[in-house]
Amino acid sequence: MSKRIEINTEYITLGQFLKLAGVIDTGGMAKWFLSEYEIIVNGENDNRRGRKLRDGDTIKIEGKGSFTVASVPESVED
Repeated sequence: MSKRIEINTEYITLGQFLKLAGVIDTGGMAKWFLSEYEIIVNGENDNRRGRKLRDGDTIKIEGKGSFTVASVPESVED
């Protein structure tokens, strides 16, 4: 089962996603992490820190699990 990671923007970069998902502690770790671990985005290998992830994208990370990006619309205040 994949973890649902919610975003409230149109997209999130893979580097930002790793931090939001709790896979890495700081954004500075992203480059190293991407060079050391296999990342599968929508069924294809991808280790680009700037890769844009959008609602519905699936990410599998070697040894860390599976994740799904879910876009949450911003609430409208009355």
